[in-house]
Amino acid sequence: MTRWPDQPMTRSSRYDRTVVTKGVAKNKLQLLRSERLGKLAWTVHAFSTRHGGVSRVYGGNALNLGFTKQDSRAAVERNRELFLKELGATNRDKNWPLVSLRQIHSDLIHRVEGMPEQPLTGDGLVTDTPGLLVAVQTADCLPIILADRTRRSVGVFHAGWRGTVKRIVEKGVGEMRKHFRSDPRDLVAAIGPGVRGCCYEVGGEVRTRFEAQFAYGGSLFREVKESDPVREKYPLLFLTARAPGHSELPVKLFLDLVEANRRQLLDAGVLAKNIDAVGPCTACHPELLFSFRAEKGVTGRLMGAVGIRPE
Repeated sequence: MTRWPDQPMTRSSRYDRTVVTKGVAKNKLQLLRSERLGKLAWTVHAFSTRHGGVSRVYGGNALNLGFTKQDSRAAVERNRELFLKELGATNRDKNWPLVSLRQIHSDLIHRVEGMPEQPLTGDGLVTDTPGLLVAVQTADCLPIILADRTRRSVGVFHAGWRGTVKRIVEKGVGEMRKHFRSDPRDLVAAIGPGVRGCCYEVGGEVRTRFEAQFAYGGSLFREVKESDPVREKYPLLFLTARAPGHSELPVKLFLDLVEANRRQLLDAGVLAKNIDAVGPCTACHPELLFSFRAEKGVTGRLMGAVGIRPE
């Protein structure tokens, strides 16, 4: 199990099995991989980090893989070339086609057999076509990869809280059953780096949505009451007419997004021993990963990608 400095141990951390080179220079391209997916020799997969690219707007040598408004298209295209090469998604020195999406926090999933004629909109891709890379982009949301050990098919999904409450990964398992006759017990899942329960503060309306959808919804949230040193030292200053005599401090809510998606995978029939959670919290480690929250919206995009090697 990989532990990361300064990251609290959460329920989700118990499932971490990450392969990553540490202590590498920041200008060297670094990828995160799942040990379980790595045992499937017919697949290529990885979750990117921010290191080893050519983008300058997010710090030197940033591997931004998304066409953001701050970065140049030429830099992103070069970063994608570097990513595919390091990933091993090449055939006779030519990169595999890379299929991605215009993501909208939905439960829309597409089956692809080659490069689509028109850009796709949605948050999930599945394929059984060798030599084709399918990918989603993230900067706090979770990238989730599925691979069928028997049917040699794969899928990748983008899961923020909105996609999670719409059951994107549970429906992803269903799409693989429909298109490839996958048995969920044969699926291997890797939940990539994203904001963890230690940092993912949400509003009460998010908890309401989860509790309406899932019997276990309430257990996905952690409550933290704000502390106030002045209030603790001078409690009489905060007396009110309300029982029990003191005004209430607000409560912060934190969502365990990894656990939420792990529960969906289990409910869909994926075995617990076949589920990995890969990488640290993006908000805790912006030196390694892009984080929309930690960087106040001005950041690059990570990529979770998977493909099938041609025979």
